[in-house]
Amino acid sequence: MISEYGGALGRRRSLPARLLASPARRLDWALLLAVLALSVIGSVLVYSATKADGSEGFVKKHILNLAIGLILGGVTTALDYRLLRAYAPIVYGAACLGLAVVLTPVGATVNGSHSWIVVGGGFQIQPSEFAKVGMVVLLAMILGEPRDGEVGPGRRDILLALALAALPAGLVMLQPDLGTTLVFATVIIGVLSMSGAPKRWVGGLVGAAAALALTVWWLHLLKPYQVHRFTAFADPSADPQGAGYNAQQARIAVGSGGVFGNGLFHGEQTNGHFVPEQHTDFIFTVAGEELGFIGAVLIIALLGVVLWRGLRIAREAADLFGALVATGVVCWLAFQTFENIGMTVGIMPITGLPLPFVSYGGSAAFANFIAVGLLQTVHLRHNPYE
Repeated sequence: MISEYGGALGRRRSLPARLLASPARRLDWALLLAVLALSVIGSVLVYSATKADGSEGFVKKHILNLAIGLILGGVTTALDYRLLRAYAPIVYGAACLGLAVVLTPVGATVNGSHSWIVVGGGFQIQPSEFAKVGMVVLLAMILGEPRDGEVGPGRRDILLALALAALPAGLVMLQPDLGTTLVFATVIIGVLSMSGAPKRWVGGLVGAAAALALTVWWLHLLKPYQVHRFTAFADPSADPQGAGYNAQQARIAVGSGGVFGNGLFHGEQTNGHFVPEQHTDFIFTVAGEELGFIGAVLIIALLGVVLWRGLRIAREAADLFGALVATGVVCWLAFQTFENIGMTVGIMPITGLPLPFVSYGGSAAFANFIAVGLLQTVHLRHNPYE
């Protein structure tokens, strides 16, 4: 007993000086600076995409959203992530409640998706963005605490996690919001793989997801506009003035930028509003046209830094719960990044997912900064002696 206490005391005295530094100094600054750089670039691109309207309302609201998001991220960072085990059911329940409210007359339809709640003053809330946070912490709570004698989650834990994850996924499908549903599927598979679950579960889940997708397509359960998006992805030139218009114009805008771009605020496609929703879903077209290949690569590199730091935080987490939280966040942001840029350049179907930290949007910005806060709080407490 004495020797154990003495050994622990010796380890405490030999802890690196950085553990005694202020929490601000121990933040993952590479992650934070990459996010801030993306936010600044996004603000400039949002202004460029909307300035032709003669109003600065969009960029002002965007900056306000970023400020609120930073506050939410800071509050999340200050919280001990290990307390989320206790509050995860509350976060999950609140997320499901918000998704259910959207399906009532209180919800509003925007661009064919009944995913919004109008709160007045020109502001809207999209509960599905916050449901991503609820999904991550709930899966980490269930799969991150193996039972006695088990290396990874058991069958009961896996079935419970899948059953609870199916509820918000089903509510989102009813909106319908196919993009967010795909984010949920990616997070579930990623967290399940990282949790140490048997490979047969992961393989079976992937197979079941593929079978479900084929069934939905075969039974014509998708909305007409969703079907048109997939057919336009396969051949945008088949209907250039209809379903293929967005994809066609997005490719033209990105391709016209060349290596160095046409110059900030000088994009003809951007100024002419040839690309719909260019300040939200298609913000990457503005970067491609005005900043060119160099600017587009810079944005991708900064997003790559965010994902790289997230993976490192997951690897160095003090416990499995923290590792799964970080893994869920990385899967979420990685899929949205790939899908958004992919649909812009024509390698993925159009689903309406925003580009993290760059696209205009309040709920998305709030959820993204909360996600960064989750990564930071896991990073700050990755040492068991802190």
